[in-house]
Amino acid sequence: MSTVVAYGIPNCNTVKKARTWLDEHGVAYTFHDYKKQGVPADRLDAWIKAVGWEVLVNRQGTTWRKFDDATKAGVVDAASAKALMLANASVIKRPVVEQAGKVICVGFDEAKLASLA
Repeated sequence: MSTVVAYGIPNCNTVKKARTWLDEHGVAYTFHDYKKQGVPADRLDAWIKAVGWEVLVNRQGTTWRKFDDATKAGVVDAASAKALMLANASVIKRPVVEQAGKVICVGFDEAKLASLA
């Protein structure tokens, strides 16, 4: 079985839901805490390539809503989105779950997580 990594913030409800699901279904995984370990820039590049920056930037979250209009308007492409996500990990949609370096899902998606069980 290849390594599963869940990236996120431990106090995020969606991350808690995904971690609980993984635990309940016996999926061994490593948790990468953005707050303690930072956002891995190389993985962020891979995620942008795999799912697109539009999927990764959480425009429904409180972090996004706190940004001023100029900051929001400045997120127009992968480079500007990456810079924002590296500076503000909380704006990344969570969790990002990978297996063997491949994105399984962004956010909680029980059907996609089931492929790991």
